[in-house]
Amino acid sequence: MPLVLGVLLVGAWAVLAIGAPWIAPYDPIAQDLMVKLQPPSAAHWLGTDNFGRDILSRVIWGARIDLQIGFLGVIFPFLIGTCIGAVSGYAGGIVDNLFMRLVDIVLAFPFLVLMIAIIAVLGPGLASFYIAMALVGWVSYARLIRAQVLVFKHADFVLAAKSLDFGHGRILFRHILPNALTGSIVFAMSDAVLVILNGAAISYLGLGVQPPTAEWGLMIAEGQGFITTAWWITTFPGLAIVVLAFGFSLLADGLGELLGVRE
Repeated sequence: MPLVLGVLLVGAWAVLAIGAPWIAPYDPIAQDLMVKLQPPSAAHWLGTDNFGRDILSRVIWGARIDLQIGFLGVIFPFLIGTCIGAVSGYAGGIVDNLFMRLVDIVLAFPFLVLMIAIIAVLGPGLASFYIAMALVGWVSYARLIRAQVLVFKHADFVLAAKSLDFGHGRILFRHILPNALTGSIVFAMSDAVLVILNGAAISYLGLGVQPPTAEWGLMIAEGQGFITTAWWITTFPGLAIVVLAFGFSLLADGLGELLGVRE
């Protein structure tokens, strides 16, 4: 049940994102000061912002950016962490100690603070956000994969592969890694929730997506000055973040049940 609901929620947002040019009733960046700060109505279902831009259209177009953040913000740390964790766990010794000390160094700094510092050096924008996520977010995946590789490298099928004189690369990437990835795949689904929230927070601080692009975190930041007079500007993009994050959480729970992963 959680898996089905998760697929439906995330899938619905994906459909809206893909079909945004045809589904959105207005241009998301078109300004019309004659209808600024209008409450939800038949003409503008979710109201308009202080520039007269349609909130519904901006929420729909914002799904493109936030889904992209959820995917790219996870895939790069996943790939980097998987490679480092696999090599570290399989090689052991000095290699393992070196990589694990690197993990300790990254974990010594607060996650969001380190991300903000990296983005501040690189400059605001999505590219900087993805680089910061890759440099900071890989450690969780590396630790998960390393732990699984340490278990599987002493399994009977690995000993059999070694007895057949298979190379280390083949044993690691064709035999151990496919069995060790299950937990990380499930974790990636739940990690997408944090990535989306971090993306929204970075945009809120002005270091992520730049105006006038429609992005949920940026919409919340732009509407905070009108929270008491035009609540809809911040409420609806906030709800969008909650619904999408909830969908990814359900996906993680459903995949965990399906694949037999225990947290």
